Amino acid sequence: MAIKPTIYKMNVSVSDMDRNFYGGLNLTLALHPSETAERMMARMVAYCLNVEENLAFSKGLSAVEEPDVWAHTLDGQISLWIDVGEPSFERMKKANSLAKKVMVYSFNTKSDVWWQKNAMTFGRLGISVYRFDWAQIQLLAQYLERTMTFSVTISGDSAYIATAKGECELTWENLQAS
Repeated sequence: MAIKPTIYKMNVSVSDMDRNFYGGLNLTLALHPSETAERMMARMVAYCLNVEENLAFSKGLSAVEEPDVWAHTLDGQISLWIDVGEPSFERMKKANSLAKKVMVYSFNTKSDVWWQKNAMTFGRLGISVYRFDWAQIQLLAQYLERTMTFSVTISGDSAYIATAKGECELTWENLQAS
């Protein structure tokens, strides 16, 4: 019998000073059995950084042909493809041909090695690549609860995240702009 994902409910208040977006989100995230809490929180932050009308979580690790987060136009075209982790060049090449905009959010200890290996080839693609600070993602994952309410305030290359269990600042580095 397959292990089922763990479901998390999040009420998020987002204040994005750069994009003048202020709103509340009711998110439901599924933590796949092979996924870490850190990866799930990186997905959630990537969602908050790019929130727009048609943005949605995909089936995640259960659907390898889909990104972690995406948005579709009214005619079904993929307008935004967001991968979290360290995807291969071939995957990003395919994503770049399917979506109008492609973004990657890398977040763990192997991010530096992955980027050094892929920077030249990714440079040929018109995608944006960001790297979250690993220690900060780990701290954020410690605040995870099955049902939680928190706020995310975004300004520049950082987000201040406040939860009932604690608060932290999450920063990211822009490795490649599209």
